[in-house]
Amino acid sequence: MEKLKKLFAGRPHWMNALMIFCAYMTFIYMPFDLFYKPVDQDAEVWFGYMLHGWAAKVTEPLHWLIYGAGFFGFLKMKRWMFPWAALYVVQVAIGMAVWPWLYSETEWWVGALIGLPFAVLAVMLWRAKSQFNGMVPGAIDVGQQDDNLPN
Repeated sequence: MEKLKKLFAGRPHWMNALMIFCAYMTFIYMPFDLFYKPVDQDAEVWFGYMLHGWAAKVTEPLHWLIYGAGFFGFLKMKRWMFPWAALYVVQVAIGMAVWPWLYSETEWWVGALIGLPFAVLAVMLWRAKSQFNGMVPGAIDVGQQDDNLPN
């Protein structure tokens, strides 16, 4: 239990939730989607435009790579997560706003309303720039000694 607490220490709860989501997508959903789901049932969305069949299947590895990089980047708080995590979530916000406009008969503001939480999340990721400093949360404080490190 202590290792689990240490794994989630030092990040805001919302960032831990994103890390868990990326882990789920990387290790559970994307392998299922890529290797198990039949091609005729496959769909992927980019910027609100839905791809079906082989077009979707071919783009799945890119989604898998993005989620895997997101998981690793949040886990290790990598510097390259800024600006890429925020920019990817902007793409999701655009997609959430555009998708209903293209594929349903709802009013334009419904798509904007759906995209709004993702736009807020993108701003939160953008403002978290200083947290992506390569320092793993829960790691050794500067003043502490670790027996595995040379003196």
